[in-house]
Amino acid sequence: MNPFPFRLGTTSYIIPADILPNIHYLAGKVDDIELVLFEVDDGQNNLPDRAQIAEMRSLANQHALTFTVHLPLDLRLADDESSGPNQGLSRSLEKARRVIDCTRDLDPWAYVLHLDGRSAESSPAPTRWQDQAVRSLELVGEWAGSLERLAVENLEGYPLDFHQAVLDRIAVSRTVDIGHLWLDGHDPIPYLRQALPRTRVMHIHGISGRDHQSLTHVPVEKLRAVLAELIRANYTGVLTLEIFSEDDFITSLGALQSAQAGL
Repeated sequence: MNPFPFRLGTTSYIIPADILPNIHYLAGKVDDIELVLFEVDDGQNNLPDRAQIAEMRSLANQHALTFTVHLPLDLRLADDESSGPNQGLSRSLEKARRVIDCTRDLDPWAYVLHLDGRSAESSPAPTRWQDQAVRSLELVGEWAGSLERLAVENLEGYPLDFHQAVLDRIAVSRTVDIGHLWLDGHDPIPYLRQALPRTRVMHIHGISGRDHQSLTHVPVEKLRAVLAELIRANYTGVLTLEIFSEDDFITSLGALQSAQAGL
């Protein structure tokens, strides 16, 4: 049984199989499953069909599961120009809409998305990038059912306040990726205290040569500090163990239990 106030989740790729077998494996072990979906430009994708979605809904009803949906990583929502009301949708917006249409019947807890801003960092007019980000988020939020269901994730390698100008203009939610903060050498606690009121999803993972590793690679006092902050704030959203193997999943659960025991 989950001892925390938040919903504990992990990704849809824990065992070496497709999404549906993973959901069968994880049902009863977690409260939420992050569907990691991709759609590449040559037409290959891992989007579930209608029968698979129906089976996912049945499993969710049986096990009190929720789903978060990670929109494709290659979206460039703020870099695309053709998103006005009288223009065709950009390629990135079309991808986002297809994923949302595919998963709408799951009533997702949130749609997690990246706002890649490499072009804004080198642009002499970053407000243009911000304007485009807001316009795109307005469209995607409409498709998702509400702006609140969109959860913009902090990314590694960016300033901590990089997305703030966009977040100040539109009432989307946030995804706080603790692993990204650790990867960049930041103490996540001050960031959490500022971000948690708008945070719908959190990602957590260890760092060992690269990110998305077992939480056994996180010193227990660092993990305990994060848990203590979530409990102090009565965070009731989703905390996703964003790892991708059965061993990392099992050992990460053990690391959480060890950290929770000292609270």
